[in-house]
Amino acid sequence: MEPHGRDENRVPVLHIVVVGFHHKKGCQVEFSYPPLMPDEGHDSNLLPEEWKYLPFLALPDGAHNYQETVFFHLPPRSGDTKCVYGVSCYRQIALKVRQADVTRETVQKSVCVLSRVPLYGLVQAKLQLITHAYFEEKDFSQISILKELYDHMNGSLKGSVLEGSQVYLLSPRDLILNFRHKVLILFKLILLEKRVLFYVSPVNRLVGALMTVLSLFPMMEHGLVDSSHYRTRSSVSEELVLVDSTCGAEEFVSVSVTDFDTPVPEGEGLFEAPPTGEAPPSENSSLLKPPSRTSPESSESDWETLDPSSLEEAAPKEAELHEQSDSAFIPTPSTPITVQPQALSGQGNVVPGLVSGLEEDQYGLPLAVFTKGYLCLPYMALQQHHLLSDVAVRGFVAGATNILFHQQRHLSDAVVEVDEARILIQDPELRKVLSLTTADLRFADYLVKHVTENRDDVFLDGTGWEGGDEWIRAQFTLYLHSLLSSLFHESERLLTDYGAPFVSAWKITHNFRVWHSNKHPAMTAITPHPFQGQYSVADVKLRLSSVQNSERGKKLGNAMITTSRSVVQTGKAVQSVGGALTSAKSAMSTWFSTLAQP
Repeated sequence: MEPHGRDENRVPVLHIVVVGFHHKKGCQVEFSYPPLMPDEGHDSNLLPEEWKYLPFLALPDGAHNYQETVFFHLPPRSGDTKCVYGVSCYRQIALKVRQADVTRETVQKSVCVLSRVPLYGLVQAKLQLITHAYFEEKDFSQISILKELYDHMNGSLKGSVLEGSQVYLLSPRDLILNFRHKVLILFKLILLEKRVLFYVSPVNRLVGALMTVLSLFPMMEHGLVDSSHYRTRSSVSEELVLVDSTCGAEEFVSVSVTDFDTPVPEGEGLFEAPPTGEAPPSENSSLLKPPSRTSPESSESDWETLDPSSLEEAAPKEAELHEQSDSAFIPTPSTPITVQPQALSGQGNVVPGLVSGLEEDQYGLPLAVFTKGYLCLPYMALQQHHLLSDVAVRGFVAGATNILFHQQRHLSDAVVEVDEARILIQDPELRKVLSLTTADLRFADYLVKHVTENRDDVFLDGTGWEGGDEWIRAQFTLYLHSLLSSLFHESERLLTDYGAPFVSAWKITHNFRVWHSNKHPAMTAITPHPFQGQYSVADVKLRLSSVQNSERGKKLGNAMITTSRSVVQTGKAVQSVGGALTSAKSAMSTWFSTLAQP
């Protein structure tokens, strides 16, 4: 590695690496420029101890089935202090020239760029063009193109500004369309520094969803420098222990959702929770165990979908507090609530933070979330599973495609199933903390409506300002600025719009304490929640609409439809549907009792 000097005098791209899958040796580095080990040649398979997982990250699980791109983070090497950002393009290809120890007609290979700067989008665009030409040669002894790639990238990326489009090249619009109101829950989960595991396959969708969520945090491209400080396994004896699936299979019990008819306390509809009778992890639960089922779909019954009726409990209190609020903050019924992002005059001037050590703007952003053992790992290889239970890791936002990660639910506070847009949360108290307030639901609904409307024109979709990618990021920037402003001025009245349990939990996090311990020149004006206001009938409809996709909501809807049809056909509720009528009446009475004004 080149000498460690000042950042501005160091090249942005550290190495170009080729990783291949050997049918006897597994994943291994086949070429690196400059060499990963200074005393070795370009074709050495040796790796620095800090980067021993590089081959498994650059050539992820299922690489033979896809032609994709993966993002990953590596820990800094000795003598350095910053995260190393990896972008890898991989595919399976037929060989034109085979080496003596290669016996197969096709091989899996990846070309990887290891960089000092998180320009994921820009690096991906350039890497895809070069690797296409490299793979089309089908002769991997031709390495001149890789050396040219190294020189070209260092020439073009040096001095590049960290901007949203160049960093992420991802679309928050797609995230909103998939998760809808739950996007705000993901945002709050990371603010609380919880252990969040994203799960989906293929890996391209995984890293895309995870990094898109991070792109909603203002200035986060400057906040990842400490996001991969972890220790690797030091010996083979400590490696992952895989237990045979026949051993302890009884620990994975399938429970039907019909077994749970009692109301549940908080976070319903937007979250999913494990059955209340689920047995606690055994003493050997820290070992990675294969699933007793063959697919993730077969384990869906282990998590009950809940409706958000209890979210209404906070509504009367919110309404009462808003009635006592200053009239300047209460919009009139004839005035629609809109969000107009304001110019961030301080964001262009970035200075080193006195406490966080990150490059901050005048608002104190980015927040020091990914510091002091809180990891950001867009993709985790199976060999890194020990990090989920490492005592030196206080939390993580990580992505995995292997079902074994998903089965170890007790190691995460929340599991995000990207395909089904579900957030699985075990702790009832955490679901209560993350319950969206009325103002939060208005904010999320505002985003969803602007993203989903006017999508008929495929040529103009996403090109406008309102509802576009940068517009969505601007809304979350305004949301976070408003939250910080309310906390900065210690306005309890304004903080109720964000949820008292959430605010209390956030105040004890590392990132808030770091932010609060410093002065921020831009935090002068008091900015309320973008959608604060009096509780109305429209808010009742909004809350009811949030349960349409929940299991309890579907049950309630089916019961009401069945009863309604019977009444229409016979003029009265016949005996056969008496049970459905009673159930629906009881559920509706409980539901609307929480909406009653004090």
